[in-house]
Amino acid sequence: MNTEMLDELWRSWAERGAVLTAEQWATPTRLPGWSVRALFAHVAPDPAIMATMRDAQVTGPPVAVHGAEILRIFNAPGGLAHTAADDIAVQASETAEDIDTDALLRRFTEDGPRALAELGDIDPATVLPHPHLGAVTYQALLEVAIVDLAVHLLDLIAAVAGPPVPQATLRSVVQVLAAVPDPVDFIEAATGRSASAVLPVMR
Repeated sequence: MNTEMLDELWRSWAERGAVLTAEQWATPTRLPGWSVRALFAHVAPDPAIMATMRDAQVTGPPVAVHGAEILRIFNAPGGLAHTAADDIAVQASETAEDIDTDALLRRFTEDGPRALAELGDIDPATVLPHPHLGAVTYQALLEVAIVDLAVHLLDLIAAVAGPPVPQATLRSVVQVLAAVPDPVDFIEAATGRSASAVLPVMR
């Protein structure tokens, strides 16, 4: 199901990008310094990286089994979401400038789906190397990719409008995000029993 949702999200991005005007591609988003084109470049699948996954399995326990665990680590004080935010924004802008529109959209419609299909029979529990965490499961990577694509799709819609994100995708993302904070803190805050600040859980 996660791979199907990921593929659907990629195709949704491609369909939206295919009808954007030059002015819309350059439209600023609600993320300071990020244009619509930079958003596309940031979430576009990189088939070169995906191609290394099949033969990159590692042994030993993963640092993260689920996507919420990756997000919890990244968004903790001093985590990568804070320390690398500026570098990520610069990389997105540079990629957006270096790739033409047709090639960018092909990443969503052809390159990414083809690489994903080649990974289709990998067990979600397979442990893969991670450049910042050491090792995580394939399932965790899929969940984070879906969250990233959906959250930035909301950024895209806020910038240039477009069809809403499917409810099934939104519910899936909510489940991951709700699992990021401590469960007791989240439940008590969500039910009005505590004034503890549990949000935001993700930058």
